[in-house]
Amino acid sequence: MEKEKIVKKFLIILFLWMGALQAQGQHLDSIQAKEGLENIQVIPLQGDSLASSFVIFIRKEVPAHYHAEHSEHVVILEGEGTMLLGDSTFRVKKGDMIFIPKGTVHAFVTTSSVPAKVLSIQAPRFTGKDRIPYKP
Repeated sequence: MEKEKIVKKFLIILFLWMGALQAQGQHLDSIQAKEGLENIQVIPLQGDSLASSFVIFIRKEVPAHYHAEHSEHVVILEGEGTMLLGDSTFRVKKGDMIFIPKGTVHAFVTTSSVPAKVLSIQAPRFTGKDRIPYKP
């Protein structure tokens, strides 16, 4: 029951945040991958010291890694793929939301003909320094 309350609160915050983006002229549908994308494109959106957000396009894969200091929410906006999260591997598609606790190994492989487009929200602010490659 507690987990459901947390997910509901997150979704409310996410929808309010997305509405704020629209009010500021940033509509997630209008963000497109660069032409000739080889693998990954990261587009920073907004943030402060407590959290940051990005749209990420993935043509092929995001190799296995973890964040020692960050938790992450990922929402699949377009495309499909296979997600590794800790010891589990599962399929994801448009509309799915995944929570990645800090310290959890994760990876993504795009399985659709179009690049996956995801919204990534990380807390605290992600500056790119807390991405630790994982080699089993």
